Amino acid sequence: MKFFRKAQKTLSKKKGENLKDLWTVKYRPESLDEIVGNEQSIDMVRKLAMSNNLPHFVFHGPENSGKSSTAFALAHQLYGEGYERNLAYFNASDFFEQGKSYLVRDKRFIRIIGTDDPKKINKSVINIFKEIINEYAGMPPIDSNFKIIFIDNAESLNSDSQHALRRIMEKYTVSSRFILSTTQPSKLISPLRSRGLQLFFTHVSDAKLAKFISRIIDAEGLQINSDGIDALLYHARGNIARALNTLQIASIQSADESIGPQQIYDATLKEQSQNITNLFGSMTSKNILEARKYIDALILEEGLSGQEILLQLHKVTVDSNEADNTIAKWVTKIADTDFYLTEAANDRIQLEALVAGFCQ
Repeated sequence: MKFFRKAQKTLSKKKGENLKDLWTVKYRPESLDEIVGNEQSIDMVRKLAMSNNLPHFVFHGPENSGKSSTAFALAHQLYGEGYERNLAYFNASDFFEQGKSYLVRDKRFIRIIGTDDPKKINKSVINIFKEIINEYAGMPPIDSNFKIIFIDNAESLNSDSQHALRRIMEKYTVSSRFILSTTQPSKLISPLRSRGLQLFFTHVSDAKLAKFISRIIDAEGLQINSDGIDALLYHARGNIARALNTLQIASIQSADESIGPQQIYDATLKEQSQNITNLFGSMTSKNILEARKYIDALILEEGLSGQEILLQLHKVTVDSNEADNTIAKWVTKIADTDFYLTEAANDRIQLEALVAGFCQ
C-alpha cells in the first residue's frame, strides 16, 4: 500500500489520474486464480477458502510480493462485489509511525476519538488502536459466517499492542478472521505468530513477470521493443508493482513512440523521491538537522519504510561521483543499517543513526 500511495503522487503529476487509473490498482487481481506467482501459498489459501474453515493468517515476505493482493482477492472471492462490507483494512505503520496526525485524517476513527484535532486526543495511540480493533472485531459480519480484518505492516506493532491483538483474536475467533501481513515476521511475538497459519510470499520469476507484462502491453496497446522489456525486467527484479508503475510512467512519457531501454531508464528516475536526493545531500554535507527533516518527509508524507528509503539511498550513493573508497564506506554503513532494521522497532532512530555515521 505504501507503494500505491507513492505511485499515485508520481502519476497524478503527469496526467491527473485518480487512484483507479493506476495500473497497480487497475490490474489488481480480483480472484486468487488471477494472482501471479507464489503458487504454493495461493493454493493453500484457495483450499482453505473452499473448505469454509478459514484460519487466521500471517503473510510474510518482501514488499510488493503479493501479500495485500492475496488478502483482497480472498475477500473478493468469499464475499463477491460487496466484499468491503466484510473486510476491514488497517495499516499498522500509519498508526504507530504517523500517530495521532494519521488518526484524525481517517474519517473512520472520528467517532471513536471524538475530535479532528490531534492536540485534543487524550488517549495514547496504543489505547486507540486497541479500541478500534476491538470494536471492528466485535461487529457482526454481513451475510456471512465471519468477516476479515486485515492488518498490514504488522511489524510496526509494539509488544503491548501485539499482546492486546492476540487477546482480541482469541475473543472474536468465531466472527472474525485476522490476516497479518509483515516483511519482518521475527518482530511478531510468538503467541501472535502461532495464532495464524504462516505463509511465505516472494517476488515472481522473470519468466512469469514477462508473461504478465505482455498481457498489460496488449491491453493498453503499447509499443515496446524486446530490449525495453528486458530493461523493465532488470529494473523490476520480480516486483510486479514496480514493473507496472515503471511501465505506466514510461508510456506517459513516450506518448505514441516505441518504448525502449532509455524510456524505461528515464521512468525509473521519476520513481526516485526528490527527498532522497535532498537527504543524501544533507548527509554528505553533514547537516544533521536538515537530514532529519527529509527523513520525516519520507516516512510521514510519502509513507516509505526504512528499508525502502535505504534501497533508494543506496542507488543514489552508488551513482554519486564520489571516490570509490568513499562510496564503499557509505555503502557499508547503509548495509549495517539495513541489518539493524531487521530487529529494530523504530525506523527513524536507525536512519538518524545512519545520518550521524555519515557525518563522522
